[in-house]
Amino acid sequence: MTKNFLYTVLLSLVNLLFPLLSFPYASHILGPEGIGSVQMAVSLGQYFALFAALGIPIYGITEIARHRDDPEQLAKSFSELSLIFLGASLLLSIVYLLLISCFPFFDPHYRLFLLAGSLILFSFSYTDWFFSGLEAFKSITIRSVIIKIIALILLLVLVQSKTDHEKYLLVVIFSILGNQLLSLIMCFRKTHFTLRGLNLRRHVKPLLYLFSTTLAASIYTMLDTVVLGFLSDDESVGLYAAAVKLVKLTIPIVTAMGVILIPIITRHFQENNLPRIRVLLDQSFRFLLFFSIPVCAGLALLAPECILLFSGKQFTEAIPVMRIVALLPLLIGLGHFYCFQILLPAGKTKEIFYSVLAGAITCLLLNWLLVPTWKSTGAAIANIATEGVVTLGYIYFMRKFFSPDVQWKYGWQSLAGTVPFLPILFVLRNWELPVWIFVPTATLSCGLAFFAVQWWIFKNHFLLDFIQPLKEWMLKKKNLLPDEY
Repeated sequence: MTKNFLYTVLLSLVNLLFPLLSFPYASHILGPEGIGSVQMAVSLGQYFALFAALGIPIYGITEIARHRDDPEQLAKSFSELSLIFLGASLLLSIVYLLLISCFPFFDPHYRLFLLAGSLILFSFSYTDWFFSGLEAFKSITIRSVIIKIIALILLLVLVQSKTDHEKYLLVVIFSILGNQLLSLIMCFRKTHFTLRGLNLRRHVKPLLYLFSTTLAASIYTMLDTVVLGFLSDDESVGLYAAAVKLVKLTIPIVTAMGVILIPIITRHFQENNLPRIRVLLDQSFRFLLFFSIPVCAGLALLAPECILLFSGKQFTEAIPVMRIVALLPLLIGLGHFYCFQILLPAGKTKEIFYSVLAGAITCLLLNWLLVPTWKSTGAAIANIATEGVVTLGYIYFMRKFFSPDVQWKYGWQSLAGTVPFLPILFVLRNWELPVWIFVPTATLSCGLAFFAVQWWIFKNHFLLDFIQPLKEWMLKKKNLLPDEY
């Protein structure tokens, strides 16, 4: 598990670094309207691609994890899910093309929406679910790094002026589809495609619940940008996208532990090994609280400097939006914990759907009430309220069949560890440092202060649980420890 955790953290850092380098460059050149038009097209394309997935990216992990030791059944499961994915991709591509061709709303940026349709047509090539089910996180990390480096080079070469929003969209599409197509090719090193003895119908019921869940969840995870575009304007979409994109960069780090635990906990639920499940969940919960709370505090306090550094002065109106959505790492992290580490491995797809449906209704209602008046700020409030409703729904259904031994005291300890952030930022702001020096200096200083409080005051040494296995693994690599150690 240590190696998978390291690869997942590395992938999270790469996914964090790429937007930190690419989005500021693009936003400074294209401005709020240019970014807004591209983001609108990408969001709609990804929204339809999410439909085409039918819940397979989630369901596929548990299905592959169940059959990872049976090559024949593994090939059948991979082939069945891939065929379903392919059919849905083709069908949704036709629906999308009809939509953008028949409604005048899409005419001003028709070419952008047409290009974004490739995200739907080739959505079947997304196969990270296969590698996650096999716990092959090294493969996921390596190809992601390669594609993102190429995409960054293309961005710097192609996007040079305010009129290059179409080229920027092509770079974004390459960063997504290039990774997916390479992933699909690499799948055939682990298994093979077959048409013999397939049973697609056995996946219908679980996928129906997960598709319904995905459909409802997409309303508040992806459609929020589209709804904002319909109810407001491109500039509001650009401001909202700038704030949300910065905040959501941190979420893969917060949920890194949970990602690698999904296939492991699935196997333990199959074996009814509840003691081991409780141990794993305790580690994951502590990890979540330890990182998500200081991340939320840092994002809220550093919002002015982060917006200025990564988006530019044109996006200053996004500062209050960013401060509102700064709660997302904690709320989404908790939702990920209860949903993907407990409810999904336990097969509670119906309960997940009900929770997400409540969130979707909340999202639509609040956006309809708030966006016409408060625009991007209203969308941010709706986003936070929705995530809170969904997480509470997960907790309600979980308690009906399982009670993890989690300790909320670590949350209060993490919150107390953020108190030094205030005097540190007060001092640094008085020094009037350039923003490109201020942000990394403040981040490093606050991070060190937080770790010091956890270590010396609360004696919170739980990170040693990860460091020790890492040291043992490195020693084995150097042949300093026997394999049975």
